[in-house]
Amino acid sequence: MNIPAKFDPIRSYEPEELPAVYDRLIADPQFRAVMEHVFSGVPYDALAAKIRSCRTNLDFQKQLCYGFLASLLVKVSDGCTMDSSRVDVGSRYTFMSNHRDIVLDSAFLDKMLVDAGFGTTCEIAIGDNLLAAPWIEDLVRVNKSFIVRRSAAIKEMLANSRLLSEYMHFVIAEKHDNVWIAQREGRAKDSDDRTQQSLLKMMAMGGEGSVAERLAQLHIVPLAISYEYDPCDYLKAREFQLKRDVEGWKKTKADDVMSMQTGIMGRKGRIHYHCAPCIDGWLGTLPEDMPKGELFAAVARHIDREIHLGYRLYPNNYAAADLLRGNRDFADRYTSAERTAFEEYIAGRIALIDLPEKDEDYLRERLLTMYANPAINQMAALEETV
Repeated sequence: MNIPAKFDPIRSYEPEELPAVYDRLIADPQFRAVMEHVFSGVPYDALAAKIRSCRTNLDFQKQLCYGFLASLLVKVSDGCTMDSSRVDVGSRYTFMSNHRDIVLDSAFLDKMLVDAGFGTTCEIAIGDNLLAAPWIEDLVRVNKSFIVRRSAAIKEMLANSRLLSEYMHFVIAEKHDNVWIAQREGRAKDSDDRTQQSLLKMMAMGGEGSVAERLAQLHIVPLAISYEYDPCDYLKAREFQLKRDVEGWKKTKADDVMSMQTGIMGRKGRIHYHCAPCIDGWLGTLPEDMPKGELFAAVARHIDREIHLGYRLYPNNYAAADLLRGNRDFADRYTSAERTAFEEYIAGRIALIDLPEKDEDYLRERLLTMYANPAINQMAALEETV
């Protein structure tokens, strides 16, 4: 495929580039150590041969990543399901989702799309802050990721945003592939999932026509991701206290690596993905003369509502809402044993947090809020649709 050279710094690798990239990866000692850990018991020469046999990025995902993800789900979850009944497996979409796990949100989506009968997976938007080493950038670009350049001056950021938008439009229109992007930069640490209007503005930089037409050309599907347990919940609570108590505190790359490792290997319970209808038809109902600011706000609200309605809620979400607000509004959604078990779970997560001046009341409130917000937001969305 003839891909414009301007996309070279950010795009995923093309099939003809893979042999050289494979050589770099296989020769890298850190990559080797990771692969030998992930595929323990498999000789590295055999893994290298399997990698080199993958002719396309999709081959790599199906032959290497799919099996790893399937075995990982057995180890760390109680199953992963997806409701894709509102979308057409023969079409291509931009899946815009809430963001729970740095690595696995998009990885599990790829597996679920294959299981649902899609002919392809997704090109994945990934921030350059997560690319801690050259081999990691090579690996994610083999795995159909494109790079969101975040560390730049304001003037550069505008150019980067336009390039990113144009690439997303190119993927949908010319490569006929899907795209995955989170609804906001970074994860909503308190699970209060809201779409950033700035992200929608970026997405409307590419394409042609009005703002609504440009967004429609991306065929956006709001995607709700629900984890019964968030392995990184205690790390997020710790972040909240550090940001509260330490002026100017910021995460380091080591913190990001810790979050990635914990997110991948930690307990998740049940996982569910829910695809809302593509918003193209809804966009067509907006007034043609709607001011841009109002339009972006309306689109963000629509995506938020669809994601909130699509959550799969678990007993711990309802118990957290009642514990947080000191009532029993959702008492019919969980048993006393489930509530007790969840309270014990929260106490155990607080015990994991290593801080010199640990504010346990504050940390408990933060943890409860993470689990309560999906229930609170879904109830608000249901009331809005009545």
